[in-house]
Amino acid sequence: MATDTLKSDTGAGGAAGHTVRRLLLDNGALSALVVLLVAMSLLSGDFLTTQNLLNIGVQAAVTAILAFGVTFVIVSAGIDLSVGSVAALSATVLAWTATSAGLPVWLAVVLAVATGAACGFVNGALVSYGKLPPFIATLAMLSIARGLSLVVSQGKPIDFPEPVSVLGDTLGGWLPVPVLVMVVMGLIAALILARTYIGRSMYAIGGNEEAARLSGLRVKRQKLAIYALSGLFAAVAGIVLASRLTSAQPQAAQGYELDAIAAVVIGGASLAGGVGKASGTLIGALILAVLRNGLNLLSVSAFWQQVVIGVVIALAVLLDTLRRKAGAGAAVPGGSSAAPGSPGSGRRGAVKFGIAALCVAVVVGGVSYFNSGSSGGGTKVGMSLSTLNNPFFVQMKAGAQAEAKKAGVDLTVTDAQNDASQQANQLQNFTSSGMKSIIVNPVDSDAAGPAVRGADKADIPVVAADRGVNGARTATLVASDNVAGGRLAAKALAEKLGGRGSIVILQGTAGTSASRERGAGFAEGLKAYPGIKVVAKQPADFDRTKGLDVMTNLLQSHPGITGVFAENDEMALGAVKALGGKAGKSVSVVGFDGTPDGLKAVAAGTLYASVAQQPKELGRIAVRNAVKAAAGEKIGGMVKVPVKVVTGKNVADFS
Repeated sequence: MATDTLKSDTGAGGAAGHTVRRLLLDNGALSALVVLLVAMSLLSGDFLTTQNLLNIGVQAAVTAILAFGVTFVIVSAGIDLSVGSVAALSATVLAWTATSAGLPVWLAVVLAVATGAACGFVNGALVSYGKLPPFIATLAMLSIARGLSLVVSQGKPIDFPEPVSVLGDTLGGWLPVPVLVMVVMGLIAALILARTYIGRSMYAIGGNEEAARLSGLRVKRQKLAIYALSGLFAAVAGIVLASRLTSAQPQAAQGYELDAIAAVVIGGASLAGGVGKASGTLIGALILAVLRNGLNLLSVSAFWQQVVIGVVIALAVLLDTLRRKAGAGAAVPGGSSAAPGSPGSGRRGAVKFGIAALCVAVVVGGVSYFNSGSSGGGTKVGMSLSTLNNPFFVQMKAGAQAEAKKAGVDLTVTDAQNDASQQANQLQNFTSSGMKSIIVNPVDSDAAGPAVRGADKADIPVVAADRGVNGARTATLVASDNVAGGRLAAKALAEKLGGRGSIVILQGTAGTSASRERGAGFAEGLKAYPGIKVVAKQPADFDRTKGLDVMTNLLQSHPGITGVFAENDEMALGAVKALGGKAGKSVSVVGFDGTPDGLKAVAAGTLYASVAQQPKELGRIAVRNAVKAAAGEKIGGMVKVPVKVVTGKNVADFS
């Protein structure tokens, strides 16, 4: 009777509530996603809209497709660090074979997918037959695939063929194709894991490889297929990514392998192997996309975004761990355990879930409240910078924020981290969050085009800063002339050397427009000085440490050089460090950008000259024009910021 009474009291509503509670407690990643969705919806009125939710789907697509392939490897107790580079290589192969090689597009697609599968097959062979640890084998492939991508493309983006670019478009003007591709690949991954012989083999190998081998499973052959599948999924992800950007970027998808692994682990897979499913991986990818999208909308500082994402990832995995412990139950006096669905374990699980959920909400809400990346409180303007890991762009940001504060503008600044895809996501977020105008400093001029066209369709004016945008209409371009600056640098260095000598060139990040334009201008200016010979050119990625290392290496083979041209001040300062006492005496170094550290070196005499672009002024002028464009005022198609050569004679005017 007591039992019957209890059942009648709970009824259908109680049963439904119990089901929902168990669903959340049994799915830690899903619980974390629900908490994030609720928190973001409460914190931002722009979050829970149809357009923004579609943006999240698009932004999750590439990571999810990569992660589906990585799921196979992790379930089998392996790891694949090469998927980001393999994605870039596959897209580059497709673009090159369809354009430069003139092959039919369908054949180019087949070759691209085959390239990804072949890279994965090599990984599997190195692991299975070469006995290399998966970490080492795939780390090697990461470098090989990225290098081949740069070799094939010559370090430059390649236009993507039109028939394949539709993968980055929408159906019916609203449904994004990348989301459909993500769903299809997710279903394929789920089918492979749950319904195929190779899927069952993955779980067997991950659970106990030796037991799987003794039971008759051909483990080595299965690993070949598992890693090949990972490479194939990476190829599809690369094609989708390039389609979104309408160009194959040789430096695309850097660091995406870490996002893919994070998505798999957040989704409940174990790095020890034997556990994991496609649905969990999808939820993990969505969590990462929701975080990045929501933090952009909340105007959280670009620096703090990295902290928040790391903390929430840790909390999401912790939530899943707590869920597993709650499901296992607790010891009872009789020596047994409470059943997963027993009242005691449910209450304990609910309490732990509530604590973890509260932690997630507090982290997101607290950081968004105390560390906003916006300034002012008037006209909303979004600014996407190519990177904040460079003093030039840090100064540009400072100038923009100072002007925004002066004008009462609500300015949100984001950091694309030299990732064209991440910048496209940020521009989409600005478009859907009601910005009155947008400032973009493109990672790549071609890749920024589709996202800027989206802003144009929404009648949001876009101001390009420092670099132009190709294939889209912008209100104006605020920039100094990189080509002219390169010519000035050549003239300054040549005159310092008296028209004769041997020099080396430190190039910026391969594929970036700044590196191409500065290098082209320098080469053009050097034609007037036939007595100067360029003995070496090497990329140092606009980085001071790399500039130091590359310059140190070049000095071993070219000890008699008399000059150095570095395509930015950071690399120039690295070169100065490598040269030691030679800098400013027997070897003249010329940099580019006019950063504070660069100007100090010019004043000290170790750096002969720097081509100053006045980045703070560039940021100020960009904000002024963005405000004018938002108000509907007419502005010129291009605003030039003066470029000047700074030497010891005039450095005081700039300092």
